[in-house]
Amino acid sequence: MHSLCKILTRFMVAAMAATLTIMSTLSMAAARDVASAQDGASTSSALAAVQDYRLGPGDQVQLTVYDDKELSGQFYVSSTGTISLPLVGEVNVAGITIHELEALITAKLADGFILNPKVSAEVLIYRPFYILGEVNKPGEYPYTSGLTALRAVAVAAGFTYRANSHRVFIRHPNDPVEHEYKLNGDVYIQPGDVVRIAERHF
Repeated sequence: MHSLCKILTRFMVAAMAATLTIMSTLSMAAARDVASAQDGASTSSALAAVQDYRLGPGDQVQLTVYDDKELSGQFYVSSTGTISLPLVGEVNVAGITIHELEALITAKLADGFILNPKVSAEVLIYRPFYILGEVNKPGEYPYTSGLTALRAVAVAAGFTYRANSHRVFIRHPNDPVEHEYKLNGDVYIQPGDVVRIAERHF
């Protein structure tokens, strides 16, 4: 009888251990799924921001006209929002997306210059962003795709001891007012944005 009790006890302990192991494995898998979903959402947000990006002064674009190297090249958007292209001359591109740029250049080349032109475009260099306020090195910095507000602070050498590290204020190009956001990894910076870190209230 005593031996039977010992066997039953060992069986119950083993069963409980197996159950805990399975539950732990499921919890870890669920956590990975949540993290993966969050990363995917952040990546999607960054990608959407780039696709919706509107050109402005200081940007550099690459235009490729298929089967015509002389018309292809790299072009800077001037301070007036234009690029100067062979054949078609000055083209106003301020405020349009890269896909709209492709359609615009295609239409202009098709208007008496090239039969059925095929044009692709991409942004090579984005205009810089600016970060002000309670960071150690405020100023102008090159923009990189997928830049978050937290990363912008890191680029500017981090917060000062007076900084409110929970909020960020951002003014977008052509927007007369700045907007307040909770400072986390989901806040993305656009080229030309002015980022401000305010002083915290002691």
